[in-house]
Amino acid sequence: MKMKKIFAMAASMLLCGAMFAGCGKTDNSGSSSNNDNTADKPKTTAADTEKTEDKKSDKLIKVGIINNDPNESGYRTANVNDLKATFTEENGFDASFKYSLKNEEQINYAQKFIQDEVDYLLLSAADTAGWDSVLKDAKVAGVRVILFDRTIDADESLYDASIVSDMAKEGEQAVDWLKSQDLKAYDIIHLQGVMGSDAQRGRSGALDKAAKELGWNIVTQQTAEWNAEKAQQIVQAAIDAKKEFNVIYAENDDMAQGAVAALDRANISHGVDKDVVVIGFDCNKWALEELKKGNWNYDGQCNPFQSSYIKDIIEKLENGETLSQKTIVMEEKGFDAKTITDDDVNQYGI
Repeated sequence: MKMKKIFAMAASMLLCGAMFAGCGKTDNSGSSSNNDNTADKPKTTAADTEKTEDKKSDKLIKVGIINNDPNESGYRTANVNDLKATFTEENGFDASFKYSLKNEEQINYAQKFIQDEVDYLLLSAADTAGWDSVLKDAKVAGVRVILFDRTIDADESLYDASIVSDMAKEGEQAVDWLKSQDLKAYDIIHLQGVMGSDAQRGRSGALDKAAKELGWNIVTQQTAEWNAEKAQQIVQAAIDAKKEFNVIYAENDDMAQGAVAALDRANISHGVDKDVVVIGFDCNKWALEELKKGNWNYDGQCNPFQSSYIKDIIEKLENGETLSQKTIVMEEKGFDAKTITDDDVNQYGI
């Protein structure tokens, strides 16, 4: 509650008290005729209740969280649930959540959160570009910004911390694995995520570089926007067009699943020692189980559990501590169908 409002309420309460004292009925001795002791006891007023509620609210750290669509993928669902489980009133937070796969909508949400005077703005950007202006507004307003899941193209002075996956490294690990398979030919269907996102740029960049340097043939390169049905349509179109391919490089598990559905429909074998190599990302538990069965070949990990790192950073900032590092990169690995274990599936599957 603002100080002016508190002073105004206090003054109003004092004035009311004075009025009641002046209007009290008196006896001949000049003393008040109301001798009930309960008159001296403090009474709870609506103003007192409002003040108590405001004090409770003041103790909560106000957080605005902007994320991608929870239904985007299994990874995103796990990421959203992790954040919701941590940023609760019980843990000392007043958290609001907004979701979109469109950068312009996310920017509008950010501007609204700044107007609402949140203490912290947590951001997983749909696109790496276009954030400078709104982050400058946040800085002027005293709103602290923490990036999670994805990086953005902005000066580091515009945000306090970043907890992210190294998407380029994820792509490099997958491409290095693919290179190690020594296939007779590399004819690749490349299913991309939402264009411009950090995940898409990192995973696409690694494959583009390898294809250029090693002469790999990209048969089809198209965005399926993380969506299984769109991925299935793209692969089905390639099959119908009689295109030759022996690798599916899908930038998330859902798109890999859609691609496999198209392969199954066309009776094209896939997985270990089969006609088509299948690569996915995110390590959904069901995807790792497909690896274990030999139906897929490789899955790259992308860790969705970032909320504990963010909470720790907020607590340090609230205590006036200096952060030892501005960027925390999640440790991640890739899994090969020939070596994955049940323990891997249970430990790393999301």
